[in-house]
Amino acid sequence: MDDFSSLLHGFAIVLSWQNMGFMLIGILLGIVVGVLPGLGGPNGVAILLPLTFTMNPTSAIILLSCIYWGALFGGAITSILFNIPGEAHSVATTFDGYPMAQKGDAGKALTSAFTGSFIGALFGVLVITFLAPLVAKFALRFGPPEFFAVYFLTFSSFVGMGKEPKAKILIAMCVGFVLAAVGMDTVSGQLRMTFGIPVLLRGFDFLVAVIGLFGISEILMTMEEGLAFKGKKSAIDLKVVLTTWASLPRYWATLLRSSLIGCWLGITPGGATAASFMGYGVAKRFSRQPETFGQGNVEGVLAPETAAHAAGTSALLPMLALGIPGSATAAVLLGGLMIWGLQPGPLLFVEQKDFVWGLIASMYLGNIAGLIIVLTTVPLFAAILRIPFSIVAPAILVVCAIGAYTVHNAQFDIWLMLIFGVIGYIFKKLQYPLAPLVLALVLGDRAEDAFRQSMLASKGTLGIFWENGLVGTIMTLALAGLFWSLITSLLDGAKTRARAREAAAT
Repeated sequence: MDDFSSLLHGFAIVLSWQNMGFMLIGILLGIVVGVLPGLGGPNGVAILLPLTFTMNPTSAIILLSCIYWGALFGGAITSILFNIPGEAHSVATTFDGYPMAQKGDAGKALTSAFTGSFIGALFGVLVITFLAPLVAKFALRFGPPEFFAVYFLTFSSFVGMGKEPKAKILIAMCVGFVLAAVGMDTVSGQLRMTFGIPVLLRGFDFLVAVIGLFGISEILMTMEEGLAFKGKKSAIDLKVVLTTWASLPRYWATLLRSSLIGCWLGITPGGATAASFMGYGVAKRFSRQPETFGQGNVEGVLAPETAAHAAGTSALLPMLALGIPGSATAAVLLGGLMIWGLQPGPLLFVEQKDFVWGLIASMYLGNIAGLIIVLTTVPLFAAILRIPFSIVAPAILVVCAIGAYTVHNAQFDIWLMLIFGVIGYIFKKLQYPLAPLVLALVLGDRAEDAFRQSMLASKGTLGIFWENGLVGTIMTLALAGLFWSLITSLLDGAKTRARAREAAAT
């Protein structure tokens, strides 16, 4: 009851004209940040952080957190309309969102993505509000073995449950692992595969690779197929929004599963990107029509967006309660808190109640305002599909180049973007999946670090991955997912032999 009264007090703080204005400005800026490839929520928050130093902490955190909410919403727009992920977590949204746009269902795809994002973020805020003490205690149990188990579960679900040939999935994933290993080894400090090129010391940035693999390769494919967007006749109106909303209750199980996955990976922290991929994989596994994924299945849009937003929102919980940032954006906000003279941790909920509950209240209102704003601006973005490709393509190239350049302010990244664009084009022509490559590229180095730290702690004993119930359960699920197709084929074979024996007996 005390928490409820504190939350009401938080709403009273937020519902001032000044803070409401900061909220709307933050959401609009965030949508722009999310739409621009390569910028992303963490960079947008970091760039604008100095502007908040003279503001009071509550108004500052409302502005910055709403930039984050807006970026989470905006990342789906270019993913669905142009197959260019505006945010790292939006990669999985392209798998079914872009095919839906090509079929003329851009409005339905965008509405589904925004609504799933809203539900996932709302679920995350509810977790922060009511389960903070329990979740914070659970998060403390995660060490390197648990982190590796989570990453391994994500990898194995793609291998075991993907519809593409297993050999192609493994090859694509191995390419991603090799690319992720380029640069400085974070454990030993040694250089790997830099070939004497100084700019490769930092490795291949994920956003630069994604812009090339998806954005540039899609332009090349579209040029080859006839210089036209297949979804250029797509349109959206209030009827499309209401019709889409009416169809969403049938996907309640997908929304609930993705929300739980997202909150788990946001708190632990696995991150919004891992959550979106895992949400997509689990939705595909439990779908009655898994073969339709990748061809424009609305669940393929709902699942990753819901999971990513649940993870992005709940990642703030360990930052506030423990001082442990659950995401890159949370890390930037953590720095802001300390600059404002606030010390994140359990005492923050006692000593700075106005700040904490004002932030939590702004999450509720910011999420609702974000949904309304993106839905009302959908017609503007959907209309882009009707612009001739000869005009849109150069504009996309310029935006992609700017996005790639701003990651490190390096011209070399533009060349890398073009090289990855050619790689993506070749992969698409040879019908190799890009998702496993991207997944391995973004999570490969983290998984390697967690594995090596676990091995150092156990002196090379793999038993560390089964030393307690938590990590053992995750690893068992991962192995089951890895060999799922083999297990199902063996079970089907056993059933077939049993039927044959019954038929012979009769």
